Amino acid sequence: MEFRPCIDLHGGKVKQLVGGSLTDRQAKENFVSEQDAAFYARLYQKDGIRGGHIILLDAAGTAQYEQDRRQAFLALGAYPGGLQVGGGMMPERAPRFIEAGASHVIVTSYVFKDGMIHFDRLKKMVQAVGRERLVLDLSCRRTQSGYVVVTDRWQKYTKEMVTQELLERLSDYADEFLIHAVDVEGRVSGIETELVKMLGGWDGIPVTYAGGVSSFADLDALKTYGKDRLHVTIGSALDLFGGSMAYEKVLSYVRQDERI
Repeated sequence: MEFRPCIDLHGGKVKQLVGGSLTDRQAKENFVSEQDAAFYARLYQKDGIRGGHIILLDAAGTAQYEQDRRQAFLALGAYPGGLQVGGGMMPERAPRFIEAGASHVIVTSYVFKDGMIHFDRLKKMVQAVGRERLVLDLSCRRTQSGYVVVTDRWQKYTKEMVTQELLERLSDYADEFLIHAVDVEGRVSGIETELVKMLGGWDGIPVTYAGGVSSFADLDALKTYGKDRLHVTIGSALDLFGGSMAYEKVLSYVRQDERI
């Protein structure tokens, strides 16, 4: 397990939001930082943590998205090669973030149309940045049938289920997967155990799980049910973002396999 830190941007500020609350008009905030994105990037660089993700949460084309983009560029400049970036990515836009210092770009919505994966679009993304620099975000919400991929800032349901078969189909096009359990994202209410079990049963390219981590007991469960194959993101529960889990203890847990 690796700890993958986050820098979530909304309205040009570093925030932690309740994932399911995000719409075009509003979002429920858990935390709004007084620090800019570069502050967190420098912290992660100092501690040698790679593979964290910057997410631009506002809709592309809006003034708020441009504010997010400026903050993302500050972070990428502060820690070149150490962070991934997602939000509004498409072939025309993604190379600029790589040039600015992103190790990878993260894409979801662009490769889906009418709720389906469009492999022609996925191939265009690979051509734009290279498979080795592409992360596929398969963030999902739970339904009676299973976990369904959601797009467009988690507002639109697709027809694709997150399964080991889907991971296998897509793994030739990406270097990693990022999977937010949207129903528990930002709620500090515990992990989606069934999703973690399914992901832990697949042994392919790296997978980062995000959503609901609220305690070190959750990290224990993630290790157990994920068979120590999954990386983890912690947002609202981390003391950096107003939560109770100490950042330094999380690093110690992950690096030394301590049970705290």
